[in-house]
Amino acid sequence: MRYLLLATALIASPALAEPDYAPAVKADYDASLAAMWDDFHRNPELSFKETRTAAKMAAALKTVAGMRVTEKVGGTGVVGVLSNGAGPTVLVRADMDGLPVEEKSGLANASKVRQTGIDGVEAPVMHACGHDTHITSLIGTARRLAALKSRWRGTIVFIVQPAEERVGGAAAMLKDGLYTRFPKPDYALAFHSNSEGLAGTVSASEGIQYSSSDSVDITIPGVGAHGASPHTGKDPVYMGAQLVIALQGLISRERQPLAPGVITVGSFHSGFKHNIISDEARLQVTVRANDEETRAKLIAGIKRVARGVGEMNGMAADRMPVVTVIEGTPTTINDTPLARRLNAVMAQTLGADRVLPFKQEGMGAEDFAALVAADTGVKSYYFDVGGTPQAVFDAAATGGPPVPSHHSPLFKIAPEPVIVTATIAMTAAVLDLLKPAA
Repeated sequence: MRYLLLATALIASPALAEPDYAPAVKADYDASLAAMWDDFHRNPELSFKETRTAAKMAAALKTVAGMRVTEKVGGTGVVGVLSNGAGPTVLVRADMDGLPVEEKSGLANASKVRQTGIDGVEAPVMHACGHDTHITSLIGTARRLAALKSRWRGTIVFIVQPAEERVGGAAAMLKDGLYTRFPKPDYALAFHSNSEGLAGTVSASEGIQYSSSDSVDITIPGVGAHGASPHTGKDPVYMGAQLVIALQGLISRERQPLAPGVITVGSFHSGFKHNIISDEARLQVTVRANDEETRAKLIAGIKRVARGVGEMNGMAADRMPVVTVIEGTPTTINDTPLARRLNAVMAQTLGADRVLPFKQEGMGAEDFAALVAADTGVKSYYFDVGGTPQAVFDAAATGGPPVPSHHSPLFKIAPEPVIVTATIAMTAAVLDLLKPAA
């Protein structure tokens, strides 16, 4: 409903004069960026395996006048530095990895790629989260800012980041000297396409933008036996089923009701045959929170409940379930004064009706948080760019197909409004932060 109201407001509102570089962005999309997006969408790559994507991004950045490009930062990461005299330093980041998802979007350029990930598992690969639009827009933004050097002073660091989907790429680039080998930013900017947002609109929080995320592996030892004689073994599937249910008690009975938190078991594997009780079950769990206290309490609770399931089933002390946090990222929080400043820039650039109040619809997470952690001193601004046309929302509201979520095999967004809007918006934000002193 809010999208219908917004569309009505857009029609009723007087047109805002576009910035003078907007036609150049649109022309660049038609001439080059559309084909670039098409290529990236057809050829996604898994986290830390983005060698083709990184090479193409490095080649594109090298064509930008004055850009100094370094490859293989933090694995497959690419860094481009564009300097233009004395002034602040702004980091502009785009993530480039795809997901192990078989694309069923129906798009003409749907991915057919399969790839073996760093875990050794071969899987279909899809850009099911819009990262192909992020990296394409980064190139568009770099080209515009290089062409507008008379309007800014300072340094821009363009980051093509690997492995956001494993929430490890930002940390890997930092470990490889992102803030020591290259100019350390005063500000860090990024955007994410949003399938739940109306195409051509933007939104950004003046506080928390994304939740924390922790990936947790749980191994449940058992005692193998014949399926017809369960009393002779210890069934890890049964114990795992108990644990799946018990974990939700942490959410419903131990989490403070007004403190957001999610525990989702995304994978449960055990055994190979109908009539064999296996000797191990493996669970993969994601944990989300909006504050560090809740985050720590949920992870500690998972460890406690897992041990309790082992004890309840009579497992020996050295055969208890093992809980391992394999990767995680804290909350992504925008710097409040910076967000207010740049939200105003977005309204001036795009029109107030295209800047929506930010609403956290779910508990998505971002490893961009590592780039702007409190100990870095870097100020953060992260915004969403809507990617779904009004007609798609209208069809869904009248019984048509629902709007696919991110990470769905059906995921698809309209690339042109995302890439063009994001490029104009990011260019405007950087120009504001680097505008020469009067």
